[in-house]
Amino acid sequence: MSEFTIRPMLADELKIAIDWAAREGWNPGLNDAELFYLADPNGFFVGELNGEIVAVGSAVTYDHTYAFCGLYIVAPEHRGKGYGLTLTKHRLAYCGDRNVGIDGVLENVEIYKRIGYVPYYQNKRFQKLANATTRSAQVVEVTKEHIPDILTYDKPCFGATREQFLAAWLLQPQGKSVCFVQNGEIKGYAVRRKCQEGYKVGPLFADSPDIALSLFQALQVDIQGEQIILDVPENNPQAISLAESERMDVVFATMRMYQKTIPATARDKIYGITTFELG
Repeated sequence: MSEFTIRPMLADELKIAIDWAAREGWNPGLNDAELFYLADPNGFFVGELNGEIVAVGSAVTYDHTYAFCGLYIVAPEHRGKGYGLTLTKHRLAYCGDRNVGIDGVLENVEIYKRIGYVPYYQNKRFQKLANATTRSAQVVEVTKEHIPDILTYDKPCFGATREQFLAAWLLQPQGKSVCFVQNGEIKGYAVRRKCQEGYKVGPLFADSPDIALSLFQALQVDIQGEQIILDVPENNPQAISLAESERMDVVFATMRMYQKTIPATARDKIYGITTFELG
């Protein structure tokens, strides 16, 4: 008799989830397994069938009000059997009374609506070959000394505190992080990470379109000709305009959905989200 059980994911098992994500064509970052786990070590789960992992998913709780679910994959040969829904209910139970967000694939929006998610806007994946040749003198590479100010800048943009994760995300191996400094103050920052194919930029948060553009271009000058990817929220029209002005193409999209309501964030500063998996 088949027995399906759910348990917390061990740290080294997160590589399984990342490998599955690569198989699905999600193009994960080279350090995603180690860095994602820092966001909430208790928020990653596996579903096992007779001791074999057949489903994975995350439910990262950022504070007492906000959580984000992602990295949800069922092994192809076990889809359509209810294991994914059981895992999803378990993850939502872990989130408790928090407002829970997801970036759901568009073809499954109706399914997510049936389990309580409300659609609000699309996040569109733009990509191109990096081609910028100059960078503003006000854009500097992030050092440990910048991190406290960046954490302060990040919270109203993201909507919650994520200190341990973000500190590591900013300084990840084979990554590059830059910030825009004006009169000694952080006016925006951006992170680039190396992926299995090309590079993804996220987050890209800035006080203005010009600052966002300066940050984005600074992350291109040393990787000209390489693929660069930016996941852009359509509820910030200036962010869409930036991607279009950079002659980027839309290659994918998700629906940002929440169990309660859309969080109060500084959406006019969000030019690129961090990841589809973590929000």
